[in-house]
Amino acid sequence: MSNPNIPTPHITAKEGDFAPTVLMPGDPLRAKYIAEHYLEDAVLVNNTRGVQGYTGYYKGKRVSVMASGMGMPSIGIYSYELYNFYGVENIIRIGSAGQIDQNLKLRDIVVGMSCYTNSNFGAQFGFNGYTAPCCSWKLLKAAMEAGEKLGQVPVPGALYSSDTFYDESAPAGKLQKLGVLAVEMEAAALYLNAARAGKHALALCTISDNVFTGEGLDAEARQNTFTKMMEIALEIA
Repeated sequence: MSNPNIPTPHITAKEGDFAPTVLMPGDPLRAKYIAEHYLEDAVLVNNTRGVQGYTGYYKGKRVSVMASGMGMPSIGIYSYELYNFYGVENIIRIGSAGQIDQNLKLRDIVVGMSCYTNSNFGAQFGFNGYTAPCCSWKLLKAAMEAGEKLGQVPVPGALYSSDTFYDESAPAGKLQKLGVLAVEMEAAALYLNAARAGKHALALCTISDNVFTGEGLDAEARQNTFTKMMEIALEIA
């Protein structure tokens, strides 16, 4: 019996169009880049609102890649529908992040073991306190092993998932004292949706800028040159 929730208002793919593992960059053009440069026989399965989703094969393994858009409300919608309606088991976020830990450098890869957040996303699950969403140990272990084989081991630790890009509260100094590695805008919602659905999630992020010094990479570099992060994600898909 077909799933009555398919298609959704946001994803027009058919049932079975997505592989069990979906790589999820924020940028639709990064999804397109991965499909064109890494996947064989890639098929566009979603383009609603320009959020491109593809399914193809990497080293004989069926893999999907689809953008999440920016922010927790956006990845919250897409990850919920993929986990709960399309039968996806694993979502690996592959995004950019702003450097908080000053021992890191541009193009380092960080992996979110857990997420601090200023978002109220977790309140919907009925817990009247602070949530502490964590990644999938299975995916984390695989990513560390894949990174070692590929010559760039990710740095594991806490991420900060922020609802605000231009944040006047300037929390980076406080977060640095707590050992937070980097700031991004999606992982906490992804981890919470995965936990609620009984599925797996991991956020791999490449450092694209330094929130203290202002040093950073341009949009084209973020779109097309974070290849090591993409390769680690593909290896564990």
